[in-house]
Amino acid sequence: MFVIIAYDIPDTKRRTKVMKLLEGYGAHVQESVFECDLEPAKYQQLRKRLHQLLRLDQDNVRCYHLCQADVPRIETLGVAYAVQRLLVFRVI
Repeated sequence: MFVIIAYDIPDTKRRTKVMKLLEGYGAHVQESVFECDLEPAKYQQLRKRLHQLLRLDQDNVRCYHLCQADVPRIETLGVAYAVQRLLVFRVI
């Protein structure tokens, strides 16, 4: 499953922990946005780990699921090296 994860976390320490967690699951494509290609079990593991880090009364994390047919249609404008690296990684 291909998931775009975006977050808005006001606390710097907690935001850094979330970023480091997400780096183990996908490509850091923008400041607070990751693209992840995960098996369902890995996604559930990630959700559980996120819940342990977040303050649900302060933090906002959004997970956008794309079907595999939509992934090649991702369009980027400007610097897009992380997206290209992710797609190359997925092909191997």
